[in-house]
Amino acid sequence: MNIAISPVEELVERTTDLDLQQVGKKILNGQRISFEDGVLLFEKAPLSFVGTLANFVREKLHGNKTYFNRNFHIEPTNICVFSCKFCSYSKLYAHREDGWELSVEEMVNIVKKYDGQPVTEVHIVGGVHPKMDLQFFAKVLKGIKAHRPDLHIKGFTPVELEYMFRKAKMTAEEGLQFLKDAGLQSLPGGGAEIFHPEIRKQICDDKVDAEGWLHIHRTAHKLGMQSNATLLYGHIEEFWHRVDHMERLRQLQDETGGFNTFIPLKFRNHDNEMSHVPESSVVEDMRMYAISRLYMDNFPHIKAYWPMLGRQNAQLTLSFGVNDIDGTIDDTTKIYSMAGSEEQTPVMSTSELVALIKQVKREPVERGTLYNEIRNYAVEPLEEVDPALN
Repeated sequence: MNIAISPVEELVERTTDLDLQQVGKKILNGQRISFEDGVLLFEKAPLSFVGTLANFVREKLHGNKTYFNRNFHIEPTNICVFSCKFCSYSKLYAHREDGWELSVEEMVNIVKKYDGQPVTEVHIVGGVHPKMDLQFFAKVLKGIKAHRPDLHIKGFTPVELEYMFRKAKMTAEEGLQFLKDAGLQSLPGGGAEIFHPEIRKQICDDKVDAEGWLHIHRTAHKLGMQSNATLLYGHIEEFWHRVDHMERLRQLQDETGGFNTFIPLKFRNHDNEMSHVPESSVVEDMRMYAISRLYMDNFPHIKAYWPMLGRQNAQLTLSFGVNDIDGTIDDTTKIYSMAGSEEQTPVMSTSELVALIKQVKREPVERGTLYNEIRNYAVEPLEEVDPALN
């Protein structure tokens, strides 16, 4: 009697490359793939192969659920003491007349604009300004919490934090506890770029290194704060640099379990010192997301940041391992629009996000920052929840 096999099993069986076939079988059996396997996928695997396997893993973990949240960003400043070559956003402190600096009051006033609206998260990240120190941001956090205690505050990359802690002469644990006491609840994933020193030296030599970045996230996890992680891809790195980066994150996740989501970030070449480097193709973007889902086996979620990719490409990622497309944003971030992203005005209403997800036959699920499910819009239609949101 013939035993029927699934389309994904058939794909693996029919693969003529025996090494790829072995990697595929590991994934189907729920086994961890190795560093060498990860490099092999980047170097040899067709998009259809990694995409089908990534979708298999995604649906095994999450079914058709696709998460988003209602959030907005506060970018305190684009003035920065560091000079990352890929950055189109920041202005060096010496040329700060071209930048902006928000006061504590101005940042709290941004939060007040959302009074009465069902946002659940404020995301705070920006340049590293020498006058915006630990005490300054503690006042910001306390001001936000005093005005809106229910709002989850996710903020500050290790690049910002390491500079703050160093100036305050505090350890990472002391500094994070200080900010946690002031109202900080979780960390975003930025500032990771590519961990390997030979790449980091060329694109962001003067800011916190890989060990420093990982140490701050390890410490945050130790203090009970969850966080995200990113990788900046598609510039001067080799495939093995990407896998090395993911391997370091995977090892830390084995140790702490404190990461929520992994977010591959596409390099954009507009108006920066790396404008001569061509951007990756959509095919390469989808391969990056798919292989991320296959390699990052201990990360619950893989996120595509829609303002950076554009709406249609973000939809496409949902077939390549991605189960989260970030949030409503509400045109409150300039980091990617200034770098030439697809979305020059990054704002989507809840109804637009829900429609975007439903168009590709997935279930839109609104979540909190830590992935608590707030509402499944496949079960509870948007118009029944709040007609004003349409």
